[in-house]
Amino acid sequence: MAKSKRYKRRKWLLIIEILLILVAIYLGIVSIAYSKLSKSDWSDDDIYTNEYTDSNIDKYTNIALFGVDSRENDLTKNTRSDSIIIASINKLTHKLKLVSVYRDTLCYIPDHGYTKINHSYAYGGPKLAIETLNRNFDLNITDYITVNFSALTDVVDALGGISIDITEDELKEVNRYAKDVARINNKEWTPIESAGSNVLTGVQATGYSRVRYTSGGDFTRAQRQRTVINAIIDKAKKSSPAALMDVVNNVLPEVSTSLGPVEFAGLVSFLPFYNTDEQAGFPFDKKTGTVNKASVVIATTMESNVKELHSYLFGSEDYSLSETATKIHKDMGGYY
Repeated sequence: MAKSKRYKRRKWLLIIEILLILVAIYLGIVSIAYSKLSKSDWSDDDIYTNEYTDSNIDKYTNIALFGVDSRENDLTKNTRSDSIIIASINKLTHKLKLVSVYRDTLCYIPDHGYTKINHSYAYGGPKLAIETLNRNFDLNITDYITVNFSALTDVVDALGGISIDITEDELKEVNRYAKDVARINNKEWTPIESAGSNVLTGVQATGYSRVRYTSGGDFTRAQRQRTVINAIIDKAKKSSPAALMDVVNNVLPEVSTSLGPVEFAGLVSFLPFYNTDEQAGFPFDKKTGTVNKASVVIATTMESNVKELHSYLFGSEDYSLSETATKIHKDMGGYY
């Protein structure tokens, strides 16, 4: 009996040792990954948020994802954000929702007035871009991840490609954009030969993400960008440690973030559990128009769209906008 107890105790000690070793390995990988990122001088307390009243919002981790096209690989200034995505993660279920904010959406940018939302990144980098999202939409975002489109190419290649369905009307445009991406980044490329399900290379996937001259214009382009993000997450879940380390070594230096090491580790920890089935574009109800001779996307109305945004992301029904957002949208009323 005594030997049996000693055996069981040794067995449990061995299991605990193995678990501790695995945890140490995991923390080591996360530490290496975090060290590769480009980190900004950032304090969450410096980020402006409205006096919103949505009690559900704190149940979610909300992060701004920016895609920029910087030829000099300058990720935080002197560039506009071609892609703006709100990523909202349920802290309990780890369900992930993605909402693309159309880059031409008319909104209020502090100290710059009413103009396209993608100008905010050019005017003041990720800080002003986040504050613009928070002011107009009553959000509580304090962190961001910015990716250059060249990083998108590299991460897809590091994962061995991603599966995407290409339609007939997309095929020619995807190849045209992919050829341009290859030229800019000095990469090899091959054209996609036929529509249907294809495993895309990094160059092809980036070309696919940038197509806008098909039915739906920039609206469908934003949808393609979300499709690529979903495909990358799905592929990462199934990838080998070697492939993931390739991403760490070759791609993360092209990514800028405000996330601290603990926040970053927390997000990475739940990667296998993220479910990205739900995605949408914002504004939900919209029209196109012209402001100061520029083509813009105009919400009809912004108040109703923000209410729908809080319902979609946080399950908040009958949300009442803050005084700050209400004034912004009232002043915007002449554009509706």
